[in-house]
Amino acid sequence: MTTIFDPGLQPERTELAWRRTCLALGVGSLVALRVLPEVFGSAWWALGGVAGVLASGTLWIAARRRYRQGTIALERDGDRARLPDGRLAIALTAFVVVIGIVSVALILASA
Repeated sequence: MTTIFDPGLQPERTELAWRRTCLALGVGSLVALRVLPEVFGSAWWALGGVAGVLASGTLWIAARRRYRQGTIALERDGDRARLPDGRLAIALTAFVVVIGIVSVALILASA
């Protein structure tokens, strides 16, 4: 049995937020996988959906690993723990910005 080091369970809430983010990214990617080839008439457009699904899975695994590392550090060192850095958030931000730029380019190209 593990001890609860945080009565507010903040790391657990953060991990659940990452899980919801991964789920939203995965669902959006599956929709893109289904819709983009029909709209643009080429199976090559499905690659964007596949990339999103792969990114969602990778992000989920990385978020789960980050949660476990943070929990172990907090249980071991308490308030003096060195927690995981922000590379995961930066990676997600970069991926979403690229998706946004590609989406705007697709909209402008089809108009």
